[in-house]
Amino acid sequence: MWAGILLVVAVANAVVEVMDAQRRGDVLALWEPLVWELSSVGVILACLPMLWWGCRRWPLHIDTWKRRLPLYLLASMGWSLLHVLGMMALRKVTYLGLGTTYVDGSSWASRLLYEYLKDVRVFFSFVALEHFLSWFGRRRQGEAHLLAAPEDGPPVEPVQRPQNFLVRKLGKEFLVATEEVEYAQASGNYVNLRVRGCDYPLRMTMAALEERLDPSVFLRCHRSWLINRRHLRSIEPADGGEALLHMADGARVPCSRRQLPTLRQALGGG
Repeated sequence: MWAGILLVVAVANAVVEVMDAQRRGDVLALWEPLVWELSSVGVILACLPMLWWGCRRWPLHIDTWKRRLPLYLLASMGWSLLHVLGMMALRKVTYLGLGTTYVDGSSWASRLLYEYLKDVRVFFSFVALEHFLSWFGRRRQGEAHLLAAPEDGPPVEPVQRPQNFLVRKLGKEFLVATEEVEYAQASGNYVNLRVRGCDYPLRMTMAALEERLDPSVFLRCHRSWLINRRHLRSIEPADGGEALLHMADGARVPCSRRQLPTLRQALGGG
């Protein structure tokens, strides 16, 4: 989708460059602005996966954006530097292949400043869009929350061992029993709970979730994974002392070499 959108924008910009040159009385072949625009778009597309990974690894929330904004500003500078170096290299190679030389009349300092003033807007536009799509996706998918203790009277169960999660999905709320959680996977500041074929993001670290769950039922198999032993069907050894855990829904969950002996001991003891 992004490749198609950026390609259309690049071609449109190239045509505008030619039209502007004609109004000035200059002669500009269409292939030149196409090379300029497509080299820029190509580098942006190559850098997008890295930007999306950073957005998921360090998401911006109400309680974190002030602390993480300097990190994003620093990342925007690195993004712009990669963009400029990459597109300049592509332009020089393309011009050389066409039997001519690409000449940029501006100095490197002015070029970097000029490009950064454009790139910082593109960078934060992608960041804002990624966070919006992530929020919208979670809203459609649903989010899970630990069921809070009742306000009046003593809690029926300790909050540290919740028997239910409150799930919100498309404006509706319903309870999911903790024992129905098949496995959990860490994803940045969230843990995705797998329940009956659906993933429900829970805003909590994996370590904090593990402390809340019954250790006789939920077993840590990996730095980023935790399983419900009742939904485990088999263990498939892998190279290097690791293993794949085959779950009831057909999923294969990785088990690290360090966690495998502990997992087997817990299963054998049960």
